Amino acid sequence: MLFVYKAVSKTGIEQDGTVEAPNVDLAISSLQHRDLVIVSIKPESEKNSWWGNISLFHQVKQSEIVILSRQIATLFEAKVSVMSTFRLLAEETSNPVLREALIQITDDVKAGAPISGAMSRHKNIFSDFFVSMVKSGEETGKLSEAFNYLADYLDRSYELTSKARNALIYPAFVIGSFLVVMVVMVTFVMPKLGEIIKETGQELPIYTKIVIGVSDFVSSYGIFLLLILIGLSIFLVRYIKTQVGHETLDRFKLSVPYVGDLYKKLYLSRIADNLNTMLTSGISMVRALEITAEVVNNDVYRKILLRSVEGVKAGNAVSDVLSANPEIPGIIIQMMKVGEESGKLGFVLDTMAKFYRREVNNQVDTIVGLIEPIMIVVLGVGVGILLTSVLVPIYNLASAM
Repeated sequence: MLFVYKAVSKTGIEQDGTVEAPNVDLAISSLQHRDLVIVSIKPESEKNSWWGNISLFHQVKQSEIVILSRQIATLFEAKVSVMSTFRLLAEETSNPVLREALIQITDDVKAGAPISGAMSRHKNIFSDFFVSMVKSGEETGKLSEAFNYLADYLDRSYELTSKARNALIYPAFVIGSFLVVMVVMVTFVMPKLGEIIKETGQELPIYTKIVIGVSDFVSSYGIFLLLILIGLSIFLVRYIKTQVGHETLDRFKLSVPYVGDLYKKLYLSRIADNLNTMLTSGISMVRALEITAEVVNNDVYRKILLRSVEGVKAGNAVSDVLSANPEIPGIIIQMMKVGEESGKLGFVLDTMAKFYRREVNNQVDTIVGLIEPIMIVVLGVGVGILLTSVLVPIYNLASAM
């Protein structure tokens, strides 16, 4: 919960800002640790400024977490103290939410909390996976290595996810622009041209009749179609936010031809990379599966991993438990069995993660290469149909004269 405060420092300087805490008492305690005398404090929701309540402007990007992890690892390797590290990074960051979190982590560590415990209070910034890796580093005395592991993992994950997402931005933009142009043509241009063509009294080609018919329908019932579209969009957004709707969407993404295969490889790479990173850091298989289930970002694979937890707890090998799920390719099961038998499961998982990352990169490159010619063909056909439906009757009329 975010609180807005006004306070005075020991030197008499007035300060105001925000502090995140589960309740107002802990917020006050956190501010007092900074040697501030509180003048007023209240939840941010009570602020008069609507601008400050827009969550879009209070987010921490994954790229910022990657940089933060690398900076922490570098400072720890340089033997800089924990307090100085987080205080320095808080002063340097430009993101107000991240800055406030780092200040609170500094206060919590100063009060005796472990770094992992202090970070766990900020779940909107640091995932369970992140916190567990830090905790493992604390237990093994290898904090700098843990943060380097995190930076490498998050960097790989960010690069892979960004590449897959960016590959879909261009076609979405082109298709959206094309649809806007088509709607404008059909709604405003074609009705006027249709009236002119009809007044000539000539027999119209079938494709011209279809285009004019669609244009007349959209002109007459366009407002109703828009309302239906808005209502359907609202319903879908609300439905997707439900557990059933979210799982349905995740299953649909995996079932779409070609794109579904890309998503599967992306999730499999994420699972293998997560498990390898945590097992290498000394985290148990059960805990690694539980954390991976929460960060895989797909309900289908999340349920598979959670079911696997129960099987591993019962004493079964993870490869045997996963083999019951058709969503897990046989090659992964076979490789994991080899890793379990040879005692090199981490190495095998790392190999599979790299393999699927290459597969995703190759598939994204293929999609990007195919998008432009496909878009050109689609746009050409669409524009060609419109022009033909208009120009052919005009040409026939001119020939008759």
